[in-house]
Amino acid sequence: MDALVALVEAGQPADPVTRDWFAENVLLDPNFDPDGLIVAVDGGEPVGFVHAVSGWRGAGSIPVDPDGGWLTIGTVHPAARRRGIGTKLVERALAFLRDGGAHWANWSAYPPAYFLPGLDAERYPDGLRLLERLGFQTLYRPVAMDLGLATYTMPEPVAQLLAARQTEGFTVGPARLDDLPDVMAFAAEQLAPDWGEAIRQSVLRYGRPGRVVVCRDPDGVMVGFATYGAYRGLPERFGPFGVAPVRRGLGLGKVLLHVTLARMRAEGAHSAWFLWTGPETPAGRLYLDAGFTITRTFTVLRAPLSE
Repeated sequence: MDALVALVEAGQPADPVTRDWFAENVLLDPNFDPDGLIVAVDGGEPVGFVHAVSGWRGAGSIPVDPDGGWLTIGTVHPAARRRGIGTKLVERALAFLRDGGAHWANWSAYPPAYFLPGLDAERYPDGLRLLERLGFQTLYRPVAMDLGLATYTMPEPVAQLLAARQTEGFTVGPARLDDLPDVMAFAAEQLAPDWGEAIRQSVLRYGRPGRVVVCRDPDGVMVGFATYGAYRGLPERFGPFGVAPVRRGLGLGKVLLHVTLARMRAEGAHSAWFLWTGPETPAGRLYLDAGFTITRTFTVLRAPLSE
């Protein structure tokens, strides 16, 4: 494993990984199959690798499409490039997924354990060209965003909006332990299947239920949440976050975002960042309006594996 971690640092220097992170996302993933970790060796030393994982097992607590396959990470050492190694690695990975019954393969966008949402084509243009030659096509382009918090204070209009919603009977604040079943079910059933598990794992691992901010309507129904520190315990990583479809348009998303940013700042965070949103979605526009800036754009690609 150490050799593969070193390969990542050499092959994609903007995105190194630690041993623990690699182990968690690859070796300890419930859907891990050793045959899907494909390594190219030259002179007894690894010079490239790719990790492929299939959804047919349906293992783990985060649901994945049983028809799908994912390439979650891979690279070739710069000194070993232009020899067809990357092409052969991806071809073998696609064959592994096809033989396992997958109908399609994504480059990243693997919900249980992704390193990056997709390929950063600006930083790794050769990778994009390789994948496109092998039949991958762009699905969508999520963006990462960052916001400095060193001088952050909640904007007065947001504070007024929060007060107005509270007057109407909405509550917004840090989760108590007995809020967790409601917010986990809400996140998984109304927003994204993996978000409830993200909340559960965060509290189990790091013991900080107060890093989940919840919103209930006047009837006590859970209608929104935001969290931070949920992934790898990184306190400056914001999200996931969302509001019930039936309660959108009331400014609850804006309130949740800023209440959470204020709590992050109170813990000493100097920035807030996340890896994945659509720049033209309501959430993306909300982030931009709050002062976030786009720092990276990723390309999620898919190749068909069946006729």
